[in-house]
Order: sequence, then structure tokens, then C-alpha cells
Amino acid sequence: MDAFVQPLRAYEHWLAQYKRVWRGTIGTSLLNPLFYLAAMGVGLGSIVDRSQNAPAGVPYLDFIAPGLLAAAAMQTAALEASWPVMGAIKWTRTYYAMTATPLTERDVLIGHQLFVVTRVLTASTAYLLIVAAFGAVDSWLGLLAIPVAVLIGTAFSMPMAAYAATREGDASFPPIFRFLIVPMFLFSGTFFPVDQMPLAFELAAYVTPIWHGVELCRQLTLGDVELIAALGHLAYLLAWTVGGFLVARRTYRQRLFK
Repeated sequence: MDAFVQPLRAYEHWLAQYKRVWRGTIGTSLLNPLFYLAAMGVGLGSIVDRSQNAPAGVPYLDFIAPGLLAAAAMQTAALEASWPVMGAIKWTRTYYAMTATPLTERDVLIGHQLFVVTRVLTASTAYLLIVAAFGAVDSWLGLLAIPVAVLIGTAFSMPMAAYAATREGDASFPPIFRFLIVPMFLFSGTFFPVDQMPLAFELAAYVTPIWHGVELCRQLTLGDVELIAALGHLAYLLAWTVGGFLVARRTYRQRLFK
């Protein structure tokens, strides 16, 4: 029973802390993708649709809406697992306070990740409801894009937490977002099919978790699911999540109990 209850103790801390600052996170987790949706999907989308060159043969708004859902999940999760993790070790030493109790490194890690899941889940649900109001969700299968967005989040938050737990400072985080997260947002199928890029960039996109997340969310919201491909996307995202968890548990143990 403790294996299930103990992580909730750590989760309660992050949830209580978030209740004091949640208003400041609305912009990055919800408003930013909605602004992109309005500017690109509605504004640019009207031009693309008139040219009759819409990707995948669907309205451009319908094409980018699931991509923005996946990208927002990636960005939210990566952000919550970078500075907050390193800060809980170096600045506030919250992790050390937790491990001074019966909580283990596993409990600390899972508790924090449960909070990341909560952040992605609430933002993704709100976003999908608004997107549906735009008429950009063509199937009830689109509801499954919410748990997929959560899985996208953990596929990034677990490896990011594993890395953040090894850092002595935050100087390496801005380059990660500038040269990894932002390019993945732009060039992993969110705004256009990756097969329109040069071959090297196309192949690079295929190995990123976000491309698999974008493709799976798009299949669900369009109601055009290819079972084998969907299972492959799920397996790839799960592999990043599980692999990230195993590495993160090791780096947490080394850092908190060295």
C-alpha cells in the first residue's frame, strides 16, 4: 500500500504550491497554443484552404489543432521537469526535506511526475474543449487525444527530470529549449507534413517523441486511425516514458543519497 500512498505525499506538496501560482501558468500552457491556433489555423489557414493545397486533404485548422495540443503537452512537461526539479535539489532543497521522511527517491520522483501529469491533463482538456468549439475535432475519438497528450508529456518530463537531477545550475536549460524543444515544435509535423522537408530533417523528425505524438493526436481528432501505426506511436512514447523513469530513478538516488 505504501508504494501507492507515499508518492501522493510528494504530489500533495506540488499541488499545494501550484494553488498559489496557477494563474501565472495559464499563458504558457493554454493561451500560447490558442494564439497559435487563431493566427495559424484561422488566419493563415484561410489562405491555405483557398489555395486548395491544405495538407492531408483537410482544413488547415483541423490539421494543426492536434499538433498544437501535442506541442503544448511537450512544452508544459519539459518546463515543469527542468527548473523545478533542479530547484528542488539546489535552491529550495525540497527533495532533501522529502527524503528526510520515509519517502524514497522513487516516491519523490513519482510524486513530482504526478503533478506534471496533472498540469498536462488540465491544460490539454481545456485546450481540446476550445478546439472542439472551433469545429476542429472531427470524431469522438478525439477525446483519446487527452490521454495521449499526457503520455507525450511523460515522454519528455521523465528524461528531462533525469537530466535536471544531475545539474548544479540552470545554465544548460535555456539552450535545451532554444535548440531542442523549439525546433521540435516547429519541425515535427505540427504545422506541415515532415515529408516536405529535406530528407535529413525528415529522418530526424521521425526519431523525436513529439512527431509520434503529433501523428497520433491527429489521427484521433480526424477520426482516421491506422491501427498498426497508432500502436507503433504509442509504443514509442511508452518507451521514452519508461526509459526516462528508469534513468531518472537512478539519477535521483545518486543525487539525493550520495
